[in-house]
Amino acid sequence: MKVMTVDNEKLALEGLTRTIQKVLPSAETASFINPQEALEYGAREEIDIAFLDINMNPVNGVELARRLKQTNPRINIIFTTGYSEYTGDAMKIHASGYIMKPVTIEKVRKEIEDLRYPMHKETGKRLRVQTFGNFEVFADNEPVHFAYTKTKELLAYLIDRRGSLCTNGEIMAILWEDDANERHTSYLKNLRKDLRATLEGLGYGDVLVRRRGMIGIVPSLIDCDYYELLANRPEARQSFAGEYMVQYSWAEFTQAELERLY
Repeated sequence: MKVMTVDNEKLALEGLTRTIQKVLPSAETASFINPQEALEYGAREEIDIAFLDINMNPVNGVELARRLKQTNPRINIIFTTGYSEYTGDAMKIHASGYIMKPVTIEKVRKEIEDLRYPMHKETGKRLRVQTFGNFEVFADNEPVHFAYTKTKELLAYLIDRRGSLCTNGEIMAILWEDDANERHTSYLKNLRKDLRATLEGLGYGDVLVRRRGMIGIVPSLIDCDYYELLANRPEARQSFAGEYMVQYSWAEFTQAELERLY
């Protein structure tokens, strides 16, 4: 995946690029202060997503987007700006998204999960997760086995949180029902290591987002019946029979909400 970031303020550009790299760690990112250089790069390369500041000179973001779309018709344009009055211009050129500054991980992740032209992993492989009934994980249609039983539950909770970064304290409270102690802190480190090693070994390392003391997943890289149901897909509605991750007591809250909605 190739991502372009353009902002003629150096600090803003650096911050934007760092944020995107945290959400898309495997993406090839090209950053530009000069809109003209960005345009020249876009003419040579096939760009998947372009994050463009609007208020730039001598070429503003809206005009830059128009020119980029001439050579990359399926490019996803996501505007980043501090000015809400440009939303009309963004809609006219069919932009994929619009982020009001300051740009945050949550805002970027939300836009990437709802791209106008969705991206897929270059390998063509996607981790498949079943949440209706028992929670199960499949890679290439084969069940995924972890070194620890709790690793699977950790992934289940991250799936349930739908991309939100979860703290170690939150995870321990869920996995051990508030019985947090030093032994569990050490155990959680092993679970995180096992989860990362297992997914990377299967070619799905991009699914995880890790920060110091926090961990999450990238929902757009996962085929999940729960996510399909939230997107109101007919197939998911038909397959949901009122059971959700039944082996985990903490999942009862989500199950109750799904029963109320569907």
